[in-house]
Amino acid sequence: MNFLRRRFSSGDLQGELREENSSILTFKKGPSPSAPSSPSKTLNATQGIPRAGPVQNSKPAYNKDRCKILLVVDDQHTDWSKYFRGRKIFGDWDIRVEQAEFKEINLASYSDTGTMVDIQVTRSGTKVVRSFKPDFLLIRQYVRDASEDWRSILIGFQYGDIPSINSLHSIYNFQDRPWVLAQLVKLQKKLGKEKFPLIEQAYYPNHREMVSIFIKIRRGMTHNIYILYQLDYSLR
Repeated sequence: MNFLRRRFSSGDLQGELREENSSILTFKKGPSPSAPSSPSKTLNATQGIPRAGPVQNSKPAYNKDRCKILLVVDDQHTDWSKYFRGRKIFGDWDIRVEQAEFKEINLASYSDTGTMVDIQVTRSGTKVVRSFKPDFLLIRQYVRDASEDWRSILIGFQYGDIPSINSLHSIYNFQDRPWVLAQLVKLQKKLGKEKFPLIEQAYYPNHREMVSIFIKIRRGMTHNIYILYQLDYSLR
C-alpha cells in the first residue's frame, strides 16, 4: 500500500510528465520533406520558421535542339506544361510548351517563312518577352467576348498555316452563331426535318430591323383583335 501511495503521488506524476514532455519536444534537426516542385526546407529550431535551403539550377524539361513548340492560349490558372513534361513525339523529340493569353501575344506572319510569335508575360513580378515559331496550337480561350476581339491574332495563325486543335477554320466560323445555324440548316435540308430537327429561328441584320418587324406584327395583332371584338359585339 505504501508502494502504491508513493507510486501515484503528485510529485512522481509531475516528474514523469516532465520526462514525457521533454521526450516529445526533442526531435532531430534536419531537412523536412517537401513537394518535388519546391526547394528543400529546413526548420529553424530557435524561431520555428521554415527557411528555404539553397536552390540548385535545374535543367530545362526539353532538349533545345530537338523539340517541337506547342503554344497554348489560355490563362495561368492551368499549368499546361505539366501535362506534356517528359512526353516524346516522333521518337525522341521533346515538347516545349509556351503558354500565354491573347492579350499577351503579338505576331507577324509571312507567306514564305511562317509565323513569328512574341509573348510578353509577367512571372514573379518581372516582365519576360520570348520570341519563337510555334509548331502547333492549343486554343483554350474565347476569341471574342463583350469587350475584346482577338480575331486578328487568329487570322495571323491561319496565315502562317499553323495546325491547331480545334482547327482554326472551325474556331473562326464559330464566332458567329447565325453562321453556324446556317450550316445546320443546310444539313437539315439534306437529311430532312425528321432526322435532323432544329428549332425554327429568324435572323435580322441589326436590331432596328427586328424592332420594325415587331411593331408591324404588333399592329397586325391589334387590328385582328379589334376585328374579333367587332364580330363578337355584332353577334350579341
